[in-house]
Amino acid sequence: MPIFVKVPSEGLSPDWAIVELQGDLKSHSQSPFDGQFIGDLHFTKSGTPVLIIGHHLMFGKEMKMEKPLALLEKKTDTGVAYHIKTIITKKLIFKTRPKPIVSN
Repeated sequence: MPIFVKVPSEGLSPDWAIVELQGDLKSHSQSPFDGQFIGDLHFTKSGTPVLIIGHHLMFGKEMKMEKPLALLEKKTDTGVAYHIKTIITKKLIFKTRPKPIVSN
């Protein structure tokens, strides 16, 4: 399941990116993740993406995609039509194992 996020950029409008995780996301409940809060995405001062899911912390990296993707929006006002919302050229890759967040 692709996860689309808005990421900050130097320009006026934010860019879009895809979050790519190594492994699976599992929940204690059987409900699907569609429309659910999964975690927080932050960026360090140097631009490194940091993903916090529950009590786990993951550091990733931003990469340019080889083939850009188009994010489409379905319109059903007068029939079915698809409008291009944006072109996605970046992905945020989280390959390392999550580190537990431990507090004193």
